[in-house]
Amino acid sequence: MPQLKLPATFFQRPDVLAIARDLLGKHLYTHIDGVITAGRIVETEAYRHEGDHSLTLHLQRKRHQAQGLHVPGGHAYIYTVYNRHALFNIATHDARHPDAVLIRAIEPLIGVKEMLRRRGLAKPVRGLTAGPGVLSQALGITPVLTGQPVTEDIIWFEDHAETVADADVVASARVGLEYAGAEAAGLPWRFRLKDSKWTSPAK
Repeated sequence: MPQLKLPATFFQRPDVLAIARDLLGKHLYTHIDGVITAGRIVETEAYRHEGDHSLTLHLQRKRHQAQGLHVPGGHAYIYTVYNRHALFNIATHDARHPDAVLIRAIEPLIGVKEMLRRRGLAKPVRGLTAGPGVLSQALGITPVLTGQPVTEDIIWFEDHAETVADADVVASARVGLEYAGAEAAGLPWRFRLKDSKWTSPAK
């Protein structure tokens, strides 16, 4: 199977919705503490600096931290919620357009034993990497990696030549954005593989 590491240009396209959709079926890798872990992406969310009040609020509330979005597309942006969960995003487009894609869930494929150890689990379960906080924990992703290129040897993405048909993708409202108002909360910018058992449990 041909495998191609995604270049920075993949993430520097201006359409963050297309990037979020196109990441479905791609493979996310980390090389942390000498261990490689990886999985197939089954769920993402897009965040856009225009027409998305949730991102506007984020840029205001986390002004210092959110400088990590004002970079060329293709860099990691990780922040914590509830002082506990690290959420792994990729900055997209360019420094003047602070857009991002959140990786919400993967199907775990490589380094599952290490994922289990990081999660404190004895055996694989559906929730191992189904949700952005547990996904980051399983892959060893922490906020210290903010600014790290996602095209090198710590975090990277690969194209394994899988074609994901539109009929196999569910687009729906993003999770937990009620605070941003009905319009932002209702934007159908969450993308999931329809038949995957590894997507997050949030509806």
